[in-house]
Amino acid sequence: MTKDSTTVNPGSPASSEHSDLGTLKVMIIVPTYNEAETLPLLIEKVTQQNIEGLGFIVVDDGSPDGTGKIADRLADEYAGMFMVIHREGKQGLGTAYMAGFQTALDAGAERIVEMDADLSHPPEVLAGLIGELDKADVAVASRYTPGGGVDPGWSWGRRQISYWGNVGIRLILGLKVKDATAGFKGFRRTSLESICIDRLRLTGFGFQAEVAYRCQKAGMNVVEHPYVFMERTAGSSKMTFGIVVEAFFHLSWLRIRG
Repeated sequence: MTKDSTTVNPGSPASSEHSDLGTLKVMIIVPTYNEAETLPLLIEKVTQQNIEGLGFIVVDDGSPDGTGKIADRLADEYAGMFMVIHREGKQGLGTAYMAGFQTALDAGAERIVEMDADLSHPPEVLAGLIGELDKADVAVASRYTPGGGVDPGWSWGRRQISYWGNVGIRLILGLKVKDATAGFKGFRRTSLESICIDRLRLTGFGFQAEVAYRCQKAGMNVVEHPYVFMERTAGSSKMTFGIVVEAFFHLSWLRIRG
């Protein structure tokens, strides 16, 4: 993993010891790249959910639109519950999450949640998702379990690509979880510790499927919590067809190697 640098400012608890984060038991990991328009609104909506012991770790990959500076400002505004990790250039979604996960573990978090900055993952689902961890090792916010779904504005073609792409990944890896590529998940700290996050191999689109695969291989109790995925309201999607094809190749190799 590429070495990260962590922002320290007067309002932020960021430090090598993470001492001020010790009372925060639920850490939300938010990777960002050009999310200046949506990040402040996401943080506002999440804090409105009244989740006890809540904190944030934003991992920004040198966003040219100034997302990192906005995150620093938010760290001042939400002093004592916010850390910003600044990285030089795009290093991949997977490595961003790994950096965030490790920071949360080092800070003593008991519940760790990953979610996107673009508001496609509704903050209103958080309380229910985190509540699932009272009985489960991993809670997956799922589009494909009963009660879940995708944005009504999606075209028929996009729905088919999303659904069958997910089915294909499940078949490749032998996954039981219905939403194999879910990027909205909650973990007990023991779950992340047991899969050895520093040994995860995939850093792009396939990262989420690899995490699901590792959790299943470790025999964890994984539950799916329904939600409706909404299209981002600002900014642009980073997903391309080439990224999906590349993920299929890497996931096939992952299954072969085990």
